[in-house]
Order: sequence, then C-alpha cells, then structure tokens
Amino acid sequence: MNQQLEKNLKELESSLKSLTETLKNELRNVRGNRPSVELLENVSVNCYGQAMSVKQLGSLSLRPPRDIEIQIWDKNAVQAVVKGIEDAKIGMGVSSDGNIVRASLPTLTDERRKELSKLAGKITEASKIRLRSQRDEFIKRAKASEEKGEITEDELFQAKEKAQKLVDETNRNMESILDEKIKEIEQ
Repeated sequence: MNQQLEKNLKELESSLKSLTETLKNELRNVRGNRPSVELLENVSVNCYGQAMSVKQLGSLSLRPPRDIEIQIWDKNAVQAVVKGIEDAKIGMGVSSDGNIVRASLPTLTDERRKELSKLAGKITEASKIRLRSQRDEFIKRAKASEEKGEITEDELFQAKEKAQKLVDETNRNMESILDEKIKEIEQ
C-alpha cells in the first residue's frame, strides 16, 4: 500500500483514539449515582487572592456511601473551599469540621437518572458524528489520491475497508463506554 495512504490511516487511527479519550472525559463530567473525587478536584476556589482548584488546597477521598471528604492543608482555606463548592452549584451539601470539608451527594431521582442517561447518549452521539466525519474526510483524501493516479483502485478499496474497520471498532468502544456510564447512573 502507498506510503502516504499508510500515513493517513495511522493519522485516522490516532485521531479515533483521541476521540474515544475525549468521550471518556466528557462523560466523566456527567454525574453518576456514586460520588467521585473528580466531581470536586477541579472546582475553582478563590483563595489567597487567586483562583485555585480544590486539589491544590487539600487531599480528596471518598467516604461511602455518598460523601467526598477533603482534608484541607491550611485551616485558613476551609471556608473558601466550602464557598467554592457551594458556588459551583453541583448540588452537593457541604459542611466543615476543623480542617475537613465534607460534601454529600444526594441520591438521584428516577427522572434525573433518565435525564442524565439521555445526556450521556447525546454526548456519545456527538462523538460518533465526529467519528463519521473523520472517516469521510479520510475517504475523500484517498479518492483524490486515486484520481491523481497516486494509488490504484484496489489500494483505495483496501484503504476504505481498513478505515471502516477502525471506525467500527471505535464505535463499539464508544458504545461500551456509554453502557458503563448508564450503569453507573442507574446504580
């Protein structure tokens, strides 16, 4: 197979892996029914005259079933962390005791679970649209190469098949990521 075509296939594969990682990160921001330190670690807190994240001010840990505990390193930052979490409007109850801040995650209602599942589905569908767009772009470049006489019709056909296999595999990965997220929301 043509070197340029191989290079384009490698770029497509890399791009599809990147899309899958982006989807994982986007779905991480959709709240599940269980708490996760990721919900709070990047919450912005106005402390010491500058914006800082919660993870810069203390260590986070889970306290089952629904609490996240933050051990604040500087007692002077406790109230700023509490205010930052409240201002983030995540819907968590926040309390402090000495250097420890506790954030409690309320249980999800059935209606809210359905909304979050739909949201996760929409995010996944948007990723699949980007996926198909990248496949179409690859095929368009490959056809242009064939029209210029740089590759044969057989090489074009093989490239299309390989690209479709990559897309199918990525689609399956995205579906399994969505399924895992929906299970997390339903628990």
